[in-house]
Amino acid sequence: MTQSQKTPKAALIILVILCLSQAPRLPKAGETIHGHKFFIGFGGKGANQCIQAARLGVQTAMICKVGKDFFGNNYIQNFKDNEVLTGKKEEFCVTCQTAGENAIVIVAGANMLLGKEELQKALPAIRRAKVLLCQLEINPQTSLLALQMAREHKVKTIFNPAPAISDLDLNFYTCSDVFCCNESEAELLTGCSVADVEDAHRAAQELRKRGCSAVIITLGSQGCVVLKAQESKSIHVPATAVTAVDTTGAGDSFIGALAFYMADQPSMPLEEMARRANQVAGVSVQAVGTQTSFPSKQNLPAELF
Repeated sequence: MTQSQKTPKAALIILVILCLSQAPRLPKAGETIHGHKFFIGFGGKGANQCIQAARLGVQTAMICKVGKDFFGNNYIQNFKDNEVLTGKKEEFCVTCQTAGENAIVIVAGANMLLGKEELQKALPAIRRAKVLLCQLEINPQTSLLALQMAREHKVKTIFNPAPAISDLDLNFYTCSDVFCCNESEAELLTGCSVADVEDAHRAAQELRKRGCSAVIITLGSQGCVVLKAQESKSIHVPATAVTAVDTTGAGDSFIGALAFYMADQPSMPLEEMARRANQVAGVSVQAVGTQTSFPSKQNLPAELF
């Protein structure tokens, strides 16, 4: 990682090739339907989050692997084009309804080859970072080790437990400065329904009991619920109403923006970071695609910065 900017952020993340088609609805089992639009782009939760943070103006780095093939080469170039210091490959297919909902299938590739040896090589970048962001699209123990390394060097951590697993190692909670998940992930982790804001308040309390410093549960168009460190009550941060075209990647846009604010303006209250991240994600859902829909700093209101 270079120090060309004042607020570096290293992220432990992965890459995917994203194939997106639009159709009037999702097909039923055994059914074939016609789609009316198709394109291939770049995706992956961590990669998306990294790209969004970079577009807001913070230096980002990838700790990951790519395949030695056409897709891997294209991924590296995509990161360079977005001024991200590089890194992984897997294949990712999305079928998107016209109304903006999506269903996702992941086929893990080079992701699972990232391990302790690579993290040790990346330790200088982790040590210099302000924020480390991890997910579960790599081996969970690799993500956990990265979080532990970050905490040892007093680097702030964000953990996004996605794709969620019900038997999540409890050390993930204690290593998370901010534990950020969506409603379905919170439901799987807590075993309780998370259908509305009140449910999210209860789920946030349950997650915090497990040892994380702060919890954010994103709720799509309802915004998010924030439970700050050392606070007894969580806060609902509503989202501004927008007409959604495609919600694919909205959660990643939110988390990428959150990572940006934690690195760039660390003294800002967490609920204000969440409010601004809601606005960034709200812009992303008004365009088709994932990274292609993520806004850059120059396309956002000055008051967000």
